[in-house]
This record gives sequence, structure tokens and C-alpha cells, in this order.
Amino acid sequence: MSKSVSVATIPKLVKQAADRFQDQTFLEEGPTRISFTDFAGQTERVAQALMNAGVEKGDRVAIWAPNKVEWVIAALGAQCAGAILVTLNTRYKGPEAAFILRKSRAKILFSIGAFLGADYPAMLSGEDLPDLESIVLLPSEPSAAAHVSWEQFLDSPGAVTPAAVTERADSVTASDVSDILFTSGTTGEPKGVMTCHQQNLSAFSVFSDILGLEAGDRYLVINPFFHSFGYKAGILACLLKGVTLLPHAVFDPASVLERISRDRISVMPGPPTLFQSLLAHPQLADYDISTLKRATTGAAIIPVELIRQMKDRLGFETVITAYGLTESCGLVTMCRDGDSAEIIATTSGRAIPDVEVRCIDTDNREVPRGEPGEIVFRGFNVMQGYFENEKATREAIDTDGWLHTGDIGVMDDSGNLKITDRLKDMFITGGFNCYPAEIEKQIGAREDITMCAVIGIPDERLGEVAMAFVVKKPDAGLTEDTLISWCRDTMANYKVPRKVAFVDALPLNASGKVVKPELKKLAADYP
Repeated sequence: MSKSVSVATIPKLVKQAADRFQDQTFLEEGPTRISFTDFAGQTERVAQALMNAGVEKGDRVAIWAPNKVEWVIAALGAQCAGAILVTLNTRYKGPEAAFILRKSRAKILFSIGAFLGADYPAMLSGEDLPDLESIVLLPSEPSAAAHVSWEQFLDSPGAVTPAAVTERADSVTASDVSDILFTSGTTGEPKGVMTCHQQNLSAFSVFSDILGLEAGDRYLVINPFFHSFGYKAGILACLLKGVTLLPHAVFDPASVLERISRDRISVMPGPPTLFQSLLAHPQLADYDISTLKRATTGAAIIPVELIRQMKDRLGFETVITAYGLTESCGLVTMCRDGDSAEIIATTSGRAIPDVEVRCIDTDNREVPRGEPGEIVFRGFNVMQGYFENEKATREAIDTDGWLHTGDIGVMDDSGNLKITDRLKDMFITGGFNCYPAEIEKQIGAREDITMCAVIGIPDERLGEVAMAFVVKKPDAGLTEDTLISWCRDTMANYKVPRKVAFVDALPLNASGKVVKPELKKLAADYP
């Protein structure tokens, strides 16, 4: 296991960061400035309130809110109380959130009132939640439902002393489960992925070192905190390195460019679609983005030209691609600073230290380098298992400790991993395997296209064929016939989309990934 992290638990990390970075600003949002020392004090206050409410070590505490300062305080305060953090996707509707709350048997839920037209607590009205004892509303627009406010919760009376809070935090061990993050449920019901304190801190100490994070960096976290990219590569990384964290709740290219300029942002990870959107913004040149230094993007195949433009036009000194999944604590491979633009764009780099990665065939045999196979990995970052789901855990982790990802990849002779697709996204056209990401890469290389997504649609003769959803650049004169003709000239016939739909935007989830089930619905209505 990586030795670069000096603490074994998140409560100890909070205390160490306060000791090391003291009055430096950790959290910044609008006029709010919270130092590392103040943050430690505020997490202790949350832990004390939770203990007064009867939260025991190992109880689950959930949070359902967009990126904001109080999310960070509530979440790490829960972990300082020895609780296990359960995060809920902000795009969930009431029944979806209720499923996670029931499944995890969460005792307390931190939420907000109204956000983007949705009243979160009101969406839970009428849901059967036998284990949920209270909902604490973080500062926000009011809710129609009556619940305990953030201030009331923190000021609630109780007999728990500061010494008891310290004792509870000190009782947390490296191997205790720190969080349960639920998978998206794209292949069935969401499953709760359990990871522990030590493995998360080890993984993101490595991440922080490779990215080159340093005290004084200013990190705009657009990736949702409910996802490992926002929570672990964001919050934990900032605490490890003394970096100022600036939460951002809703992605909008103009507002992000404004924040980069106004707040002097130096670090900004995100999916490729985020950077494509910034580069396509017509007023990009009007903003001062000279402070940008470091970026990470993940797992998707992206044009080499995007990496070059991120450096040349956005000004990033370091751009690194990485690959991970919830079951890996969020990290498996990373490129390294100094890799070529082609390696960074077309691969997700090499295994992080103390982790093994292979591509295998259906008989669990490693395939030759350069051949596609299912990605499996083994090491300290393998999840503890799925929460109360031993069958699914056994299906994911084999008897030799390899976790089977369901992702298709190709490894080169240097160990760089190229993610080609998800097993579940692959479709078969006339007996040929079609990987949407491969087709998307080829189409996305055109200068008149901002972004695209490909799915398989039913075809009587061939089984399934490709359909492309394309966002054109402004004033591009591209037509369906022109694009299909171009595809016939540049790719194997079985990959060529039979239909093209030009759209203003692709449906993205809160993590910035294309929601392909939504495209399937759109395709059904397309003539």
C-alpha cells in the first residue's frame, strides 16, 4: 500500500490539516471563508450534535444536497462521529432517494430545501423510511416540509462533551468503513459500495502527488460531492495538500469562466464535456483564465486536439487523464506529468502504485498487449464489498482478489490503459462488435462538431446499428447525409451511423457523463 499518506483515518486527516495549515483558507464560497483550523472546529460541532442525536459508531448518515460549504462540514463531521457517510445523487427523485435511505438504513439525512425547482424533503413525503429519525436542512431556500434547520441542529442541547467527541473520533480505525457510495443502477438496482478510511486516503494521496497539488492552490470543485471525483479527488485531496476548495453547485460555462477569473482558480478537474464546453464558449477570450495550472479528466476517449487546446487555449500546464470507478475508491490508473498529448488523450495512463491491472478474455486469461479485454484490477483500492449484498460482491471480486469492472480496455506495451467501452454499451451489427466510444472518438475529431454520443438502435436485418446524436458548432453547415457519407469514408461500414440527430445539447448527468438511456428514449421518437 502507498506509504505517501501519513494519516490512516479521515478524522485524523482533519486534525492533521488543522495543525499543518492552520489559518490558511480551506473552504471559500461567496463571502464565506473557513480556515483549516475553523473547519476542524466545525466538524467537531457537527459530530457532537450527531452524538447528541444518538448516532453511534458505524451508523449511516446520508447527505442529499448540491456542492456547498455545509456539505463538506456535515459529511466530514459525520465521519468524525464515527458514522459511515452515504451520499445521494442530486438528480434523484423521491422514490430513488428513498430506496438508498431504506437500503442503507440511514439514521440522519442532511438535505436542502428547494434547489433548481425541486423541493428535496417534500419529494420524500409519503415514502416509507422506518430508520430515518430526522432530516436536517442545510442553509437553502425553504422547504414546504417542516424539518430541523442546520442552526437548530448544531445548537441542540445534549450531554455529549467535547472530550467524548474526541474519544469517538480517535476510536475510528484505518479499516473502518468510511463511506457507502451507491452505483448508478444502470444494470439493475443501485448497489452500495463500501470503502474504508485508509484505502481512500492512500489512493488520493497518490492522486494529489501525481497531479502536483500544493498548498496555496485554488481548486474549483464542479464534480458533484456525492461522486468520488468530487468528494475524494476534491475534498480529501484538498485536506491532504492544504489546498483551498471552492464548491460549485451547477455547471454553466459562463459562470465557470466567471469564477475562474474572479476567484483565481488554479485547479479544475472535470469530464471532457466540461472542457469542450469552455472551449466552445463564444466569449472565452473575454475572461482572464491565466491562473489555471492543473486539470484532470477521466476515462472517456478524447481527441488529442482537446488536450492540446486545454494547454494552448485554456492555459493548463498539467493535464492528466485518469480511470477509476466507485468500486476502486475512484482511482485505478493515471497518466503522469510529462506524458505526450497523445498518451494523455488516448489512454488513462498506468496503474497507480501497489495496484495491478490486466485485460482478460471470457476465460479469465490475460489477453496479449494491444488486444481488447475486460479490465480487472487488484490491490489496496479494491472495495470492501457491496453493502449487505454478498452475492453481488462475489460476482464482482473473484477468488484471487481481482475486481471485474465490466469495462473493455486495451493495454499497450508500456502499461497504458485505453478504455474502449462498457461491456453493456457494446452492440452487435451484423456479427461485428461495435463500441460506441470508438465511433464517438472518430466523429468527435471533426472540427465542425462540439460533441457527440452514439447508441445502438434496433435494425431488422443487422440486429442493431449505430445512431449518432451530434452537437454542431455554431454556424456549421453539416447535414445528416454529409456526416454519414464522411463516416463511410473514414470508418468500417458496420460502424457507420445509419441515423444522425442534431441536438442543441446532450443529456448529461450531474457528473457530466452522457445519459445514454435518455438517448434511447429520444431515438424511439426519431423518424
